Amino acid sequence: MLQEPTPQPLIVPRPEHSISRANISQNALKVLYRLSQAGHQAFLVGGGVRDLLLGHEPKDFDIATDATPEQVRSVFRNCRLIGRRFRLAHVFFGSEIIEVATFRGAPAGHDPGQKSDLVTDAGDRLVENGMILRDNVYGTIAEDALRRDFTINALYYNIEDFSLLDYAGGLEDIRDGRLRLIGGDIEARYREDPVRMLRAVRFACKLGFIIDPACEAPLPEMAPLLAEVPPARLFEEILKLFHTGYALNAFEKLRRYDLFAQLFPETDEALARQDQEFPITFVSRGLDNTDKRIRERKSVAPPFLFAVLMWEPVRMRYQALLDQGVAENEAIAIAAQEVASRQQRQIAIPKRFGLPMREIWLLQPRLEHR
Repeated sequence: MLQEPTPQPLIVPRPEHSISRANISQNALKVLYRLSQAGHQAFLVGGGVRDLLLGHEPKDFDIATDATPEQVRSVFRNCRLIGRRFRLAHVFFGSEIIEVATFRGAPAGHDPGQKSDLVTDAGDRLVENGMILRDNVYGTIAEDALRRDFTINALYYNIEDFSLLDYAGGLEDIRDGRLRLIGGDIEARYREDPVRMLRAVRFACKLGFIIDPACEAPLPEMAPLLAEVPPARLFEEILKLFHTGYALNAFEKLRRYDLFAQLFPETDEALARQDQEFPITFVSRGLDNTDKRIRERKSVAPPFLFAVLMWEPVRMRYQALLDQGVAENEAIAIAAQEVASRQQRQIAIPKRFGLPMREIWLLQPRLEHR
């Protein structure tokens, strides 16, 4: 069998792009330089590169390297290895963490984005029914680029000569304001990691990009795959969607693609029955208020967010219990407990947020009797 040629990147020299080291975290630069001095390849990659090209201030600076996690740890004393699904190195500089990932490759015979209904375990890579459960097979920068999700996140800034490497047409997609998955089989890429559907919505809202039609079309049909994602991971994704200044836009897009129903099934059912009445206006106003607070650099709290998103099913259950003759205080407590417990199956809300969320609900009847 003939081996496919290694994809060649578009290389953009320093004078032809806008990224300056002055805008890169000094700690990220330290990691890049020290890895390079230790004889390793080291690149700034992902969202940090994308945001710098767009003129935004990156939230994180991630690094990709040919050094294994153990080799990274040998270079940095302030390093800790984390993760089993994806083995990563975290280099600590006070409150700032620089994440360092080893180039990921495809095991022999594997075609990235290829459907699979089998359980396979090649080396340290586990795929079940098309979903990647573990991936610690290392490879080249070219393989790493094609394993990433969206083209705009597969851009590499080379600390050796300050050039940009583009393996997947990400620069063109940034210019066009387009969000496009890497690989020919879009459904297989969503199946590998269903959270990519939420990331598509998040990046579209954050960057103001359009989702490429080929990537947008399968979303409603594939939305049920989110049920296979660990609830704790979905909690983190929800905060990224709703606590970064575009919660209302994200809510509307999630509903359009039937993704919201997978995350908050009882809320979606309640809103579907009363689509043009007060409940959806209540949720929209709560999310809009969260967006305004973030724009004004005010604090926001997860308990308030989840209390708003789930209040309608709590209110409906509370009213049903009142109609059955249950006392007011007992009815709201039962309704809060039932709805919160069922929601945990989809999204694992930590107790430190779940308890104050319920307290907000328990206060609602009292506020009617001021």
